Amino acid sequence: MIRKIYLDHSATTPVHPEVFEAMIPFYKERFGNASSIHLFGREAKVALDESREKVAGFLNTDPLEIYFTSGGTESDNLAIKGTAFANRNKGKHIITSSIEHHAILESCKFLQKEGFEVNYLQVDKYGLVNPDELRKQIRKDTILISIMHANNEMGTIEPVEELSRIARETGIYFHTDAVQSIGKIQIDVQKLGVDLLSLSGHKFYGPKGVGVLYIRRGVRLTPLSHGGHHEKARRAGTENIPGIVGLAKAIEIAQRDMEKEESRIRLLSDRFFDKVMQRIPDVFMNGHPERRVPNILNLSFKGVEGESIILNLDLKGIAVASGSACTSGSLEPSHVLSAMGVPPDLAQSSIRFSFGRSNTEEDVDYVAEVLPEIISKLRKMSPIYEQSKS
Repeated sequence: MIRKIYLDHSATTPVHPEVFEAMIPFYKERFGNASSIHLFGREAKVALDESREKVAGFLNTDPLEIYFTSGGTESDNLAIKGTAFANRNKGKHIITSSIEHHAILESCKFLQKEGFEVNYLQVDKYGLVNPDELRKQIRKDTILISIMHANNEMGTIEPVEELSRIARETGIYFHTDAVQSIGKIQIDVQKLGVDLLSLSGHKFYGPKGVGVLYIRRGVRLTPLSHGGHHEKARRAGTENIPGIVGLAKAIEIAQRDMEKEESRIRLLSDRFFDKVMQRIPDVFMNGHPERRVPNILNLSFKGVEGESIILNLDLKGIAVASGSACTSGSLEPSHVLSAMGVPPDLAQSSIRFSFGRSNTEEDVDYVAEVLPEIISKLRKMSPIYEQSKS
């Protein structure tokens, strides 16, 4: 029987058993519409309000600043487009980074077609945005800055506190995509100083199809969906109460277990990295060695395509992700690693290992045991690697 080891928690996570149990009543007995005024509706409304309070408590903000969405992508779209459209009379200039998630980049590309200008900040070899470079790019007509909190491919944590301070000094709204940070490290929107923040439930053991956009009171934002007055008229549509309850429960569990899990996951990641570096030559870490979320480890294996590594590990029952775009049918290397200056061959040989609650020392030891043989076999088949040695 093939052993199954899941090391792709940055793509999605399994629903925590406590989350699943918390959701069940809202599919069966307490299924009311939160907008209805009868008993069933009132039960749903209470659950909605309680969930909003839990999320707000986790982020250290007011429940009235929490808006539920269908996930990180919708939250990002609402933050970028909604803010841009609501403030276009002030200016049409937006600043983001070259390593953002596609939900941000594609939203910005859409706005460029609508007459907005977008500047894409470059990053250093670790994937960090330079605050001084941000200052240089700010103009009188800049209305929004969006820089992610932790990168989804290599885990580097951006200096959001410093960047948002620059935005506040110049009266510009600041948004951060914190999808990969929430549940891994503590997030306090007051300390970060951001005006908008996106998160997604399925990245921290909550259900898929539910997310949050934090919107600081006073931020002008145009809704993207129109209909009823749900979510204080900023996001029309009947609320996904089971999903929202599940997300709130996942937030509660993350808060409860964060210190213990953060330490445990970091030890697992370090243990795996040390074993790989001892057993396999020509391996390179992508991203910052210290300033990164504990669960993401991105490594490039010189001379081997990432897709081949994924397929061979899959045959061993091990699930990982590629740092390149080859698995989506593109021959282009990852835009994130390219922006960091990683050579195309190393970018296409990158693998993202993302650890989670279910992983054990035995798991990482097993992967570290089978990986050298796989890399060795693939390198023997690679003329590029053989030439580089001679």
